Amino acid sequence: MTWPSRPGADAVDLTVVAVPAYFAAMGAEYLAQRRRLARGGAPAAGDYERRDTLASLAMGNLSLLAPFVVPRLLRPITPGRGRFAKAAVALAIGAAAVTTVADVIARRSSNSHRPELVGASHDATVSAPGTVEDARHSEGASTARRLASIGGVAAIAAGGVAITTAWGTALTPQKMWQRRLVPSLGNGPLALGAAIIGWDFIYYWNHRFMHTSRYMWAVHEVHHSSERYNLSTALRQPVADALGTALPYGLLCLFGIPPEAVATARGVNLIYQFWVHTEAIRRIGRAESTLNSPSHHRVHHGSNSQYLDRNHGGILIIWDRMFGTFEPEREPVVYGLTTNIDTFNPARIATHEYVDMARDIASSTGWTERLSYVLRGPGWAMRQRAAGA
Repeated sequence: MTWPSRPGADAVDLTVVAVPAYFAAMGAEYLAQRRRLARGGAPAAGDYERRDTLASLAMGNLSLLAPFVVPRLLRPITPGRGRFAKAAVALAIGAAAVTTVADVIARRSSNSHRPELVGASHDATVSAPGTVEDARHSEGASTARRLASIGGVAAIAAGGVAITTAWGTALTPQKMWQRRLVPSLGNGPLALGAAIIGWDFIYYWNHRFMHTSRYMWAVHEVHHSSERYNLSTALRQPVADALGTALPYGLLCLFGIPPEAVATARGVNLIYQFWVHTEAIRRIGRAESTLNSPSHHRVHHGSNSQYLDRNHGGILIIWDRMFGTFEPEREPVVYGLTTNIDTFNPARIATHEYVDMARDIASSTGWTERLSYVLRGPGWAMRQRAAGA
């Protein structure tokens, strides 16, 4: 579950309206757990834990504020809107150029005192190890590497913000609506039904993309960071949606679905997903062949190897069945990340993947590696770090 920024600024946000129901359901779940424990039941990973619950609620509150605060902070450097946008783009280009030059210098400095890398001639221009010239080459390579580390992070950060903010600004539902390809479907049941199904289909692909590209995983990982699984986990939401490039839900507006219907579909989808974050409901019978359920979504939150990157659907599980990402719940689920962050600090929960990604970029020695740390899946990064350890 992840809660994208509101698609319709004038629409009522159903997820906010439902807040009292969220807390009522959480209270009922908590009381049921207490009764189970009082009857001698064993503690479970779905039980509420004060620090974990407070962290989830804190992230939920921050996620409600983020759509109002983050775009305003980023607006000055948003291409096409901000007064400093050209400077930000120039910074990205300049940093990329400096980094590229530094990469070349570092490679040449490192190789110039290694005869086996400069050919078989071993001529007099090659310095012997331990000489003053060799020390100069080593110092030059070290300086160039440091410069490439700083420049690589700066280029990707500045360029990434420019791309993601421009993406979000250009593809709003309102702008898509103005360019619609077919007449309006109105605001009746047909438009709402199409919006709900269409939203869920786009959500599936966006959710899947969040698990397979690291810069999107950095946004979404917040939601998977809890090692517990109860209704409060549903509220542990990301705050950095503006730093992603999700497939725009406004695409629905091109096909005659009004922005208001898209906003309503968002609310319906996310309210539905709230109740699947529980261990209190084991199965829902035959409906599980079509609908997402607590069982299906428990799998999605599992760090078990067979459960990784499975069951991405929001309301409907049929997308996972159709596109090969469905996995039934068989063995007990181990919740959390494959490498847990062991913190309840909201600031660290929100930023730790970005910090790790910056470190990986800084340690890279070329653009292929740098961009792979950003664009490829989080599993690739973990394997690379393990191979270099």
